[in-house]
Order: sequence, then structure tokens, then C-alpha cells
Amino acid sequence: MTASGNKNSNRTGSRPRTQSKSRKRRKRKSAVVLNSNYILAGGAVLLLIFLIILGVKGCGVSHKTPEGVVEALIKAGVEGKEKDMKKCYDTEKKVSKELQAEIDATMKYYKAHNVSKVKISDCEVLTRNKKYTYVYIRYNLVLENEQEYPCIATYMVKEKDNKYYVFAPSEITEEMSQAAADEYAKFMTTDTYKDYTVAYDTFIKKNPGYEERIAGKLA
Repeated sequence: MTASGNKNSNRTGSRPRTQSKSRKRRKRKSAVVLNSNYILAGGAVLLLIFLIILGVKGCGVSHKTPEGVVEALIKAGVEGKEKDMKKCYDTEKKVSKELQAEIDATMKYYKAHNVSKVKISDCEVLTRNKKYTYVYIRYNLVLENEQEYPCIATYMVKEKDNKYYVFAPSEITEEMSQAAADEYAKFMTTDTYKDYTVAYDTFIKKNPGYEERIAGKLA
């Protein structure tokens, strides 16, 4: 009886220890699962924040510098983002017929080239005064066949409330237009412009009749 009682007491006494160990194991497993879930949730949040930051940086229009707003205008035109183009001109709701025609013609021009993307080579200020900043931009339109069509353009930019916007065609006076023509004549003597003409001539030689085909699409 005594021995039997001892055995029974041993068995009875051993059960709580077994259950305790089992509970500890379950707690540890639960803790591991919870920690894993927290890690996964934290990682997902960080990834979401990272994607949001990239999205903010990757879209919209920069008004911080004259060069920034000009680059934004070109990119928006190539991508067919009419709303962003209007932001570059400081207008979204009320758009003059002349400006709307300019925007439509620009997007149609890029579309005629079947552009896949744009590569901006350089964009700098040619001249600056109290009324405007005159900016040039040199860029390549990357076509569907991976060839690059060289482009160069100039824009007049105004400052408003510490932000920069491109002048609409109707805002450019004859005096401003003449000053720009004089400045552009000087620009044509620079290495930047000469490099552009060499690149353009090289492209046309490789693609005879290209300009005529584009003109036909725009007609």
C-alpha cells in the first residue's frame, strides 16, 4: 500500500509538471508567433511608407526652381499628363483657348513620335531679370525602337509667391519675345547647341524622311 501509494503520488505529482512544461512550450510558441506577426506587420508598414515616399517623389510638379518646372513640363507632356502641364502654367481650372491649343499640340507632337520615355540631358538658365527667367532644356525622346530623337527648347519662367511657373504664350510681350530671340542667337553659338545639332543631324541621316512622317501625323 505504501509503495503503491508512493507510485500513485509520483504519477499524480508528475502530471502538473508535465502540464506546466506543456503550457510553457505553448506560451513560447505563442510568443514566437506573435513576435513574427509583429515583425511582418512592422515590415509591411515600413514598406508602405517607403512606397508612399517614392510615390510622392515620383509624381507632381516641382516649382522650387525655374529649371525644375521646365523639366516637369516636358515630362508631363511626354507622359500625356495634361493636368500636370496646366500646373506648370499656374492654371488648372480656367485655361485660355490659346494655352489649351498649345498643350494639345505639345501632347500630340510627342504622341506622333511614339515616345516610350524622355531623357533630359541638361537644363539651365540662359538669362535672368526681375520680369522673367529664360531657361533652355536639352533632352532626348526615346522611341519605341530604342533610338533617341534629340530635342532642344527654351521657356520663359515667372516667379509667383516664391514658386516658379512657365509663362503662357499670351503672357509673353513683344519686348520679351525680342529679348528672347537675341538671347537665343547667342545660345546658338555655344557648345551645347552645337552638340545638339550634331546629334540631330546624325539621327536624321540614320532615319531619312523621319521629319516628313511626323509632319504627316500632325497634319
